[in-house]
Amino acid sequence: MKVVLEVKELTKVFSGRKSFTAVDRVSFALEEGEIVGLLGPNGAGKSTTIHMLLGTLTPSSGSIKYFDRDFYMHRSDVLGQVGYINGYSRLPGNLTVQENLEIYARIAGLAWKERKIRIEKLLKRFDGTTLRRRLVGKLSAGQATRIMLAKAFLGYPKMVLLDEPTAALDPDVCADVRAFVQEQRREYGVSMLYTSHNMSEVAEVCDRVIFLKDGRIVAVDKPERLAATIAVSTLRVHVEKEARAARKALEKLSGNVSQNGSWVQASIASEEIANALRCLTMRGVNFSDIEVLKPTLEDYFLRMAS
Repeated sequence: MKVVLEVKELTKVFSGRKSFTAVDRVSFALEEGEIVGLLGPNGAGKSTTIHMLLGTLTPSSGSIKYFDRDFYMHRSDVLGQVGYINGYSRLPGNLTVQENLEIYARIAGLAWKERKIRIEKLLKRFDGTTLRRRLVGKLSAGQATRIMLAKAFLGYPKMVLLDEPTAALDPDVCADVRAFVQEQRREYGVSMLYTSHNMSEVAEVCDRVIFLKDGRIVAVDKPERLAATIAVSTLRVHVEKEARAARKALEKLSGNVSQNGSWVQASIASEEIANALRCLTMRGVNFSDIEVLKPTLEDYFLRMAS
């Protein structure tokens, strides 16, 4: 596959009374049509990395290549093919939706006819045709995010940086955002770097995850493989009368046993699940239902962030 973004030994040191290394020799690559998650706790270096990839921060050292071209030697040309959305920023609120999109379409170099077609298509995709004459400052958070997405993908970018695109949005809007970015990948082969604190969202959308901690890459893999490194699952059993016996049996295998109504649950090593069920049966515990909750990407995040 063709490499769209290549980062080598990227480093950012903020100088001052006490210098601070926010990003420390980070290297990674994105292929054409690939969606890669950039994860990490607060202060891990995600935003600093994004700003260096946009050129709004200058690296202390290292290199960035888009489309096999040095970013800093071809900055204007490269940024013409790179889209960006931040979930916490907004377009100029004193302009209408149409005016904002028209300006960005011109910046992207779209001819008049193509501008008209592209803007109309994106507005229809987000049920935004009735919003075209509304001031952006009067839009709801969900409407504003959809228009920001339309702006980011307006000029047929080859690469898009999505920084917390679903921050503080309702679940239905989040689902629409996820569907849209996957549509753009399928239709146009767009590559994306995706940051989010919603781990289920990242697991659904991203092909791979890069995990940052203290400015360094500590893991790179598929979301499901990272989740599988957590050896502990949660066993939940539904009991009617033998809750105390169930707790006693499970406490022999787990130091983390709790009860919520008729459900007793325990954190147990995945390979011990069958043994736990045998122990319950041998103690005469009758259970009407069981659930085994496998580790998720969120479990991995919590372990790595601690």
